Amino acid sequence: MRLTTRLLEGIERLPADQRERNTTYLLEAQNPDGGFSGREGGSDLYYTGFALRSLAVLQALNSDVCNKAANFLRTKMTGSAGVVDFFSLVVSCYLVPLGGGPDVLADAPTDWPERVASTLETFRSPDGGYGKTPGALYGSTYTSFLVTLCLQLLGRSNPEADRLAAFVKSRRRDDGGYVEISAMKRSGTNPTAAGVGLLQILGELDDTARAGTANFLAALPSPFEGGLRANDRIPAADLLSTFTGGWTLDQLGFANKLDWEAVQRYAEECERPIGGFRGGLWDEYTDVEYTFYGLGTLALAALMLE
Repeated sequence: MRLTTRLLEGIERLPADQRERNTTYLLEAQNPDGGFSGREGGSDLYYTGFALRSLAVLQALNSDVCNKAANFLRTKMTGSAGVVDFFSLVVSCYLVPLGGGPDVLADAPTDWPERVASTLETFRSPDGGYGKTPGALYGSTYTSFLVTLCLQLLGRSNPEADRLAAFVKSRRRDDGGYVEISAMKRSGTNPTAAGVGLLQILGELDDTARAGTANFLAALPSPFEGGLRANDRIPAADLLSTFTGGWTLDQLGFANKLDWEAVQRYAEECERPIGGFRGGLWDEYTDVEYTFYGLGTLALAALMLE
């Protein structure tokens, strides 16, 4: 909710023609079954979630889009899914009624949230985090973040929050960032965003960690492109890292460590003239996921440059 509110404020400041062309791009990407695809294949929960989130911050969700999306989501209610897809399902089910569609969960059993929470707990790993699969030996920083977000959306607290906080803190490295898996020595932008977000939810982020993380992220912009890199060994920036790094710095109170004019130029260069965003300047194609990151980056930049 904090993210959505912040992006709504920023996107309202974007030029009207930019909002309109990206709205058109997203609306045209909806499939006949109501879902949205990635760059290939049929409708997918993951991409449907990103498309609906993008339309929501553009204030372009409408009953037609949401009724179609609800039909697709209902087909996924009885299947199985990993944590990433399940998070997309829950977010989508939350957004559809806001856009004038039906309550997709209306016919779900009354104990559905409890059953889901119990199922999510099967992903708990011995190190206190949550793994990518049930019974995994080691937790994933990103999966642990998503499980916690899912529990929030279900109105449930995280069991054994102290163990989870200790797990995330163990993923912090001397450079100030966080890693996805325990064997990694050098931090990445996206695991850092997940780690910081999770510690914020748990109320376990101290000032020393904040400052160290801010310094780590502030060193990641590509000097030639303006966007952020996934880690300090990769030469090229990408929109995912630019958005998650920028958002994390904003939430830490250190947004001024970025050159937001350069960030804005980078995101604009990743947009096609007819709408939609590429993953980076190296990318040839657009998709709904990177369109969310592009819009989010421009929204943050608009707020910072006011």
